[in-house]
Amino acid sequence: MPANSEIKKLVRDRYAQIAARPVKSGCGCCADEPDYVTIGESYSTLDGYQPEADLGLGCGLPTQSARIRPGDTVVDLGSGAGNDAFIARTITGESGKVIGVDMTGEMIRKADENNRKLGFKNVEFRLGDIENLPVEDGTADVVISNCVINLVPDKRKAFSEIYRILKPRGHFSVSDIVKEGNVPQSLLRSAEAYTGCIAGAMDFPEYQTLLKEAGFAAITVENSRRIELPDDLIHTLLSPAELSDWKQQKYGFQSITITGFKM
Repeated sequence: MPANSEIKKLVRDRYAQIAARPVKSGCGCCADEPDYVTIGESYSTLDGYQPEADLGLGCGLPTQSARIRPGDTVVDLGSGAGNDAFIARTITGESGKVIGVDMTGEMIRKADENNRKLGFKNVEFRLGDIENLPVEDGTADVVISNCVINLVPDKRKAFSEIYRILKPRGHFSVSDIVKEGNVPQSLLRSAEAYTGCIAGAMDFPEYQTLLKEAGFAAITVENSRRIELPDDLIHTLLSPAELSDWKQQKYGFQSITITGFKM
């Protein structure tokens, strides 16, 4: 697997390219290209949905489980072009605030452009790293994120940062990818799978342990579903025996939406 700095450069470069392409909403994790994975869910029925901000990069609908209230301060990690941030703003209203954080400058510029068109005065986007968030301690009532934590090399630090920026009794709602079973190294090493939201996934028990070690309580999986990978990807990366095990669902990936509280 690439070193942490290589992973970040790989992800940053790829998402800069995505920010520059025409919007094709709802496709999920760059699915319009053959080496990426369709795992998203449709936002089109949600209040506040902005098609221009939907680059199809998510794997769930974290705002639906986030229990956001009017007046809340919400921080969106890996905010991209602003899709989840704008939906959160619809719920917080004018009395709340939404802060989006993304490590890709091109995404920040795209989100700012979308925000200017919408005219929201209480939404802002900040360039920053999830492992070192540009957000003050105890800022957020709610932290949301959509298919981004799995791309972070140091997930322990990411969860620690989420805990730090939450207010006491604050909570997170994260949609993410976890793996199950003995996933072949060929798939875990794949750069295409990495920037397509897959290869950075960890086992759910480990994921849950890191959340508990960060201090979170009342951790709940709100929903989950199996991720089906494109035939061209798995036939390229897997041996015949591994392919057979994949089809028998002896290993794989799950999209989950998980919540937890800072006590």
